[in-house]
Order: sequence, then structure tokens, then C-alpha cells
Amino acid sequence: MKNLFCRWMALVALLVGAGSCCAPQATDPIYLDANASIEERVEDALSRLTIEEKVALCHAQSKFSIKGVPRLGIPEVWMSDGPHGVRAEIEWDSWDYAGWGNDSCTAFPALTCLAATWNPAMSALFGKAVGEEARFRKKDVLLGPGVNIYRTPLNGRNFEYMGEDPKLASVMVAPYIEAAQQSGIATCVKHYALNNQETRRMRVNANLSERALREIYLPAFKAAVDAGAWSFMGSYNRYLGQHGCHNEVLVNRILKEEWGFDGAFISDWGGAHDTYEAAEYGLDIEMGTGSDGLTYSTKNHYDNYHLALPYLDALKRGEVSMEKLDDKARRVLRLIFRTVMSKDRPWGSFATEEHAAVAREVAREGIVLLKNDGILPLKPADKKRIAVIGENATRSMCKAGGSSELKPWREVSPLEAMVEAYGAEQVSYAMGYGSGPSSYGRVNPSPYDAEELKKEALEVAARADVVLFVGGLNKSHQQDCEDGDRQTYALPFGQEELIRELAAVNPNVVVVLISGNAVETQWSHLPRAIVQGWYGGSEAGHALVDVVSGAVNPSGKLPFSFYARLEDCGAHAFDASCYPGVDDECYYKEDILVGYRWLQAKGIKPAYPFGYGLSYTTFELGEPTTKRQSYGLKDRITVSVELTNSGAVAGKEVVQLYASKPESAVVRAPRELKTFEKVALQAGETKRVELSFAVEELAYWDETSHSWQIEKGDYDLYVGNSSEAASKLTITVR
Repeated sequence: MKNLFCRWMALVALLVGAGSCCAPQATDPIYLDANASIEERVEDALSRLTIEEKVALCHAQSKFSIKGVPRLGIPEVWMSDGPHGVRAEIEWDSWDYAGWGNDSCTAFPALTCLAATWNPAMSALFGKAVGEEARFRKKDVLLGPGVNIYRTPLNGRNFEYMGEDPKLASVMVAPYIEAAQQSGIATCVKHYALNNQETRRMRVNANLSERALREIYLPAFKAAVDAGAWSFMGSYNRYLGQHGCHNEVLVNRILKEEWGFDGAFISDWGGAHDTYEAAEYGLDIEMGTGSDGLTYSTKNHYDNYHLALPYLDALKRGEVSMEKLDDKARRVLRLIFRTVMSKDRPWGSFATEEHAAVAREVAREGIVLLKNDGILPLKPADKKRIAVIGENATRSMCKAGGSSELKPWREVSPLEAMVEAYGAEQVSYAMGYGSGPSSYGRVNPSPYDAEELKKEALEVAARADVVLFVGGLNKSHQQDCEDGDRQTYALPFGQEELIRELAAVNPNVVVVLISGNAVETQWSHLPRAIVQGWYGGSEAGHALVDVVSGAVNPSGKLPFSFYARLEDCGAHAFDASCYPGVDDECYYKEDILVGYRWLQAKGIKPAYPFGYGLSYTTFELGEPTTKRQSYGLKDRITVSVELTNSGAVAGKEVVQLYASKPESAVVRAPRELKTFEKVALQAGETKRVELSFAVEELAYWDETSHSWQIEKGDYDLYVGNSSEAASKLTITVR
């Protein structure tokens, strides 16, 4: 009996990753030591699986879980939406919330805000905290972060992504992944690839050059692979006529073969469409399909998934590859051994003050000061009467937006934080404008009388010393929200007219934009200051007031361009075939010239350029220098520049380096971001900043050889604090 008990415990040790009471015999093929490598454990487990069990690993058993292998003690895998926090618990087979009382999370800022910090250290803090929250909630896969490129400011999910530049997104995504996965949960990088619009997202076919794909839309995903991401999520849209969740080129050839991604490739919910393509073109785990092809349930629908019984039947008939089934099972087992069966998994923590502090720090470091004539900061000691105007000063921004919506344990609004910082006697409030209730998939009419709201706001503003107008978008359908793009670039709900009338009754107007997207700013000459405030999560109000009051010096930089007009954006400079597409075909006619690349190539002045952001202090850059003027193909280029804080308060500046090839055999962007450094300086302090990047980063994708190529010759390097950097030097690649 003792020997039988020990053998049973050894089996448990293999499966749960714990120590065993009796070490297995070297000649016994049944058990492996718990300290065996993940690959040894994967191969051992795979050898024990039946074909039915392998197939069962490849599809959901509930809205957010897969079955595991109960016979062998291999547990379920649980997933959660959550690029910005861990979503509230969903029912087993319904999109309804389960009604738990202990699933209120910390809401972290939206990823556009994280990108606006231009600080990889903030990304690591963010990833660590959200990973700890997912681990505490017993989640194994966190569905995020998102790194799709900001192609148009109308995209409803831009707030979930990291901006318009592939270098910025690449640098910012890696620390998030590395830090989050230290908690033993897998990040699931999404949406791979070309999910650049929500309009007809299930059908639209992205038509673009191979060069644009490689230079603009894939680098951040490649950086995620290099950072060791354990899972990826496919996109809804099509590329080369195949859906992103089972795409021969994107998934098999590039992601898995070329880049060597060894994790699990997971469908977006309802993103699988065909058994043969799912089997052969790289999908490992199918989620959310529904047997009718939709994302809601019919009887026994999980067994009718493309990678369920239809897949099993196709395998038994020899219509699809058994070898690829084993590859899928290996990847899912690898995911399991890295997460739920890892013996080194920490416990995590949830909804703590420490995590709230992280959310606040990230939010305030991402806030961008777009304009200031000296009215900011508004110091509480000055005892000014402040009129806070705008629905966004009180509206919850966490409980909307689609699948990234959250149930925060705390969400501090701007009005709450203003009253806390300045005192109730100094702060008055009027709603000013009103939208409809938050909704997914439909626009709800406003229940308010717009004229009455405006009248009240003007009366309150006229009695104040300063007006703080808190407007922007609001994460409702066709604002910043999944499954619907914005219908206009302008501010909604009559906000522009309200800003004009507020400025007429009070010249001291400060506009705070709450959004994850750029908006039209034809009114920007009216307010004395403009602040881009983002969706700041649980501590949004505190972070905003930290900056407005001067407790924190703003240091955020725009992760995308603010276009003066929508048609200044490359995706909107052509006809409807470029956006949103015609007959479900969308042509990326701007090619590699996305965002600031397009503006500079066409000589168009933005309202506010990529990389731009003001401070309460002033910074001066010296002339950049290099120790060498000539570099070989395997070298690193290092540019040195002195940065001085010439103002009266401490602050942070982002020194940015861009490169161009003036004489090239191919079309090149006038400037491309190559590296950057965020630097903290005390008042009067000077630091020498070294900016370094590899010569190979000057390469372009050659569509003839299907490879990266570096042109020899002269390159211009620009150093500054935005994409309109002026200081230039020239180097030669030999």
C-alpha cells in the first residue's frame, strides 16, 4: 500500500509541479521528476493524451475557460479580459456578470495613457501590478496588452493600444509582458494583426504592401515575441482573404516559423470561421464561437466548435494534419505548465492601495500638457474660485468601452479630486452637456435638456475665477468603444459650442480632454490651457488634479498625432476604399506613411505633433554629437546631447531621436523614431544623455528579396522633444 501511495503521489507531483514523496525510478517511463524542464513535462504529458483529449485542449468549455485533461489531473485554464485590469466575473455560459461581491479590481489607465508616459519603467510597474491582480483572481491568461497601430483617430479601440509608432509601441510593450508574467499568468498580445478599425471588423480585408506590414504593423508584435509572451490573440479582420485567427501567412509563416513563437495562439471570441483553416493555419485555442457562428450559445455548442467534434471527425478521416494537432496540444500544454501548473507561481494581490498608487503614478505621468499660457498650475493656496464644467468630470469611465470594461473597487472622478484638493467652498459644478447612458453596440439618446445644461454652466462659469472644462469622449458606442468607430472627428454633444460660450463669459478657461483618441481642436485658441487627460482608471481624478495643481509637473508626450483636420490623416486622404473600405475591402493607400510620417512627407502641419508635450519648467537641448561619423552594418550608433532644466521646478523631459535617408532607392519617411530616453532633472540641473540604437534599425523591408536591407550612405539624425525635432547631424553607413 505504501508503494502504491508513493506512486500515486509521484503522479500528482508530475501534474501539479510540486515535490513528490517518492522519487520516480530512472527506469520507470511513467513518471517524471517535478524538476524536469517544461519541455520534458510537455512531451511526457503529450504522450499520455488520447486524440480526443488533445482536441479538447483546443476549444473552450465555457465563455472564458478551456477544459484541461481531468483524467490526468491537468486543470482548466481560465482567461480574463484585462489590458487595463481584471474584468469582473462572467457567468459560465453567458455574457452576463456573475454578480460576485469580491471581484472589484484596480482599474489601471488605458494603454494610450501608458504609451504617453514614454517611460518603460511605468510599463513594468503597470504589468507587475495587473499581473498580480490576475494571479490573485486565479486567472491564467490575461487578454492583453494590445499593440495594434493607430491608423485613424476614428478607430473605436485606439484607447486599448499604444499609439501610431511601431518603435514606441515595441519599447513600451516588452516591460509590461515581462513584469506581468512574473506572476505566473500569461499575457495574450492582441489583436494579431491589422485590427485597425472596428467598422465591419469581422469581415474587412486589409490590403497593404508587404513593406507596410513589416515596417509599421508587425514590429510591436515581434517585440512581444522577443519579450517572451506566452500567448497571442488573433484579430477579427482578414488579410490576404483569410481571417486573422487562422491565417497561413501571419500565423504559421511569420509568427510561428519565422519569429519562433512557442506559445498558444488564441482566437478572439467568435473569430474562428472554418474547421480546415483553423486546423491548418495556426489556431491553437478557439474561444467564443457558438455553434451558429455567433458568440452566443446553443445547446452543446462547445462540442460544435470548429476545433471540437468537427475537427475530431476531420482528423479521423485524414483530412487535416495529425502533426499539427500535436503542435497545438504542445502549445496548450506549454501554456499550462508555464501558468496554472507552475511550481514557482506567486500568490498575487488584488485591489490594494499599492496598486492604486501604481495606477495614479502611471496616469499622471501620461497626462500631456498641450497648451499653457501660464494659467496652470492652479495652486490650492491661491484660493481661486473654480467652476468645474462637464459631464466627464463625474462620469465613470471604467465601466464601459466593450470587453475592456471593469468593475473598479474605487474610481475617483475629477470633481471628487478637485473638491478634495481645493475645498468644497472653492469648487462649483455644472454638467454643461450630457450624453446618453453607456452602452455597447448602440447609441443611447441623452435624457437631458441641452439648452438648460448649457445655461446653468454659463451662469456658474461667470461667477468663477477659473473654468475647468472636462470634456472629450466617453467610451460609449461610437465614442471610444469596441465594435464601433467614431462617426466624426469633432467633439460630441455640443462641446465645441459650449467651449466657445464659456470663453465668452470667462476668459480663464482650461480644457481637459478625457479620451483615448485625438479630437478636432479648431477651438484651441479660446482656452488658456489644454490638457490631454486620457482614461486614467481608478485614480483618474487624483492624477489629473496632481498635474493641474502643480503637485506633479506634467511630462507626458503624445503617442499619436493630433491632426488639424481629419483629412490630414493618411487613412482619410483618399476615398472610401482607404477607410472604411468598400465591399469589405480596405486599401492602405498611405502605405508606410502612417501618422507623423504622412504629415511630414506631405508638408502638413499637425495641431499637435507626435511626441509633443509641455512642462511647467523649460528644457534646453545642446547640439547633438557622435564619437564617430562612420558606422558599419553591425555597429551601434550613439548620439550624445546635453539636456538642461533651465526653469524653476524639477521635471522630466523625453529626448527623442529620429532618422531619415535623404537619398534612397525607395520611398522613405522624412523621419522615423529610432530611440528615446525619459530624463528627470532638478531645476538648473544638466545631464548628458546618450541615445543608442543598432545600425540594423535603419533597414527597410525589400519586397523583392522579402528581407530587411540596409542602404549604405548618409543618414540624417534629428534630436529633439517631438517628431518636429530640429537639431540635426549626419552619419554615414559604410
